[in-house]
Amino acid sequence: MTKFQVAYVPVGVPTFHLESAQKEFEKSIDLLNTITDAAIVPDKMLLSIQDLTNFLDTIEPSLIILQNITFANAAYASEVLKRFSCPVLLWTLREPVIDGGRLRLNSLTGAYSAGNALAAFRDGNFEYIFGAPQEERTKKTISACIRAAWLKNELKNLRIASVGHTPQGFGFGRAMDADMQKVFGATLESIEVRELIDMAKGYTDDECSEYLDKMTKCTVGLDKTPDNNRKDFARLCKAYKEYVDENNIGALSSRCWPDFFTAFGTPVCGVLAMLNDMGVAASCEADTYGALSMYMGMKLSEQAVFFGDPVSLDESENTITFWHCGTAACSIAREDTGATIGVHPNRKIGPVMDFGCKAADKVTVFRVGQKADGSFRFFVTTGSALDKPKQFCGTSIVVRTDKNSYDIVNQSVKDGWEPHFVVIYGDCSDELKVLGHMLEIEVCEY
Repeated sequence: MTKFQVAYVPVGVPTFHLESAQKEFEKSIDLLNTITDAAIVPDKMLLSIQDLTNFLDTIEPSLIILQNITFANAAYASEVLKRFSCPVLLWTLREPVIDGGRLRLNSLTGAYSAGNALAAFRDGNFEYIFGAPQEERTKKTISACIRAAWLKNELKNLRIASVGHTPQGFGFGRAMDADMQKVFGATLESIEVRELIDMAKGYTDDECSEYLDKMTKCTVGLDKTPDNNRKDFARLCKAYKEYVDENNIGALSSRCWPDFFTAFGTPVCGVLAMLNDMGVAASCEADTYGALSMYMGMKLSEQAVFFGDPVSLDESENTITFWHCGTAACSIAREDTGATIGVHPNRKIGPVMDFGCKAADKVTVFRVGQKADGSFRFFVTTGSALDKPKQFCGTSIVVRTDKNSYDIVNQSVKDGWEPHFVVIYGDCSDELKVLGHMLEIEVCEY
């Protein structure tokens, strides 16, 4: 596991007003410590190249926050850049006093020197904030950068599994292990569906009873599912959970139809829902980039996310309804209904989840997608989840978008986006946009 570390690098020279600089130094450290417990800070301001190199010798950063505590020439930034390839946030301090007297810090001129070096080393791939430590915009930007860098680091530790192949016509979700490693840093492994089905068939009822008990406790109406389907669900859940645990899987995409209906007789939908509640991002229809999108959303929101298709547009409410057959986590069900159990809308076999999802003041709709040339891009839009009952058989969530819903649907279809999206509880759009920049992936805001 790669440990996450945020290195605060305050550079300057001793010829400016050091009393003012010291105050900004202390306030900056206080701010960072309120945002993260992963901050590594020097004992003093780094006012010479020697001070800088001594501090750089002690760190292994996942993110560098390079701050001009006073003016510093480009040699300081160059020293940092030649050592480390991690993301950099360049932080310029506001001049503390403008009174016709001495220029106290001259941080902004230093930022131009550092920015020029960053552009030369990184071709413009760095983050930037201008502002004092006490400003809300400063805190928001630094927080977003830290969380994005943390997620980038988590992706390096991710093992994602592809369970079976995508159905015909669903190739948009198929991932290559080399692409996954090169672009996101994650490790992709594959397993055939029949291997997990064979594992499931080998378990006894007693060996799987704990999974049936968990499903019973967190759902409503499981008793209406035929006994053999309940038991087969538990067998399948044990097979998936043991595979996930033994292989340290953080996200998986699973083939669902037709195999689990024809070769096993019980859908995998409920199993994927349970995995999502266990903190394992699990998508259906073998959509591996959908599972990756879910993983990112779950990490940022610290809760389960919704995975599904845009199926309905209502211009009068400015809403888009997202739906899928029944893989939503129990924890995002409406409180008035709970996580009700039903049957698959096409195959009429259960158990699958069958409910409307809970409301939220803020949600983010997100997707890791690919363009026709194979390059990656992020879909990002924001809105709120309305207090709506189940819209169709299966699970659904109705999102009132912040921008015009008709325009979002019209443009995203024309832009060739894949039909699976993730609805994340909370607004994490800033973090996703920064992450896209850090990964050198195009971010498409709708």
